[in-house]
Amino acid sequence: MESLKVRDYMKLQAVTFTPEMSLSAALDKVMGSDYLGGPVLNEQKEVIGFLSGQDLLDKLIKVSYYCQDTHIVSDCMYPDVLSVSPEMSVIELAEMMQVGKPKVYPVIENGKLVGIITRKDVLRAIAKNIDACFKHPV
Repeated sequence: MESLKVRDYMKLQAVTFTPEMSLSAALDKVMGSDYLGGPVLNEQKEVIGFLSGQDLLDKLIKVSYYCQDTHIVSDCMYPDVLSVSPEMSVIELAEMMQVGKPKVYPVIENGKLVGIITRKDVLRAIAKNIDACFKHPV
């Protein structure tokens, strides 16, 4: 059976933000990436929040309407970040990702961001395992 650890399916590159970044700069980063949000890092590269597409949408509507970029990431980030360890089981993470939970989790090791894992990554891990279950030698 293939490994089903977060480490084996996480992405090493994440879109990240700083708390003092303007929302328009955060939007530029999101638009240039494959992700709708990502972890907010302090100067020590520790995860202190998470900025989702939903968070951005709420504030950017006002920025767009008034043409004033007065908000920064820390104004709308979610400070209580749900994160996972690279050694966590993908099956355990799949159970955490039930309806209403985040679709993206920062992967943290020794207090530092080492990657991110998404629902799609979890589904990829499960699909790979299912494929292995049904492959029989000819």
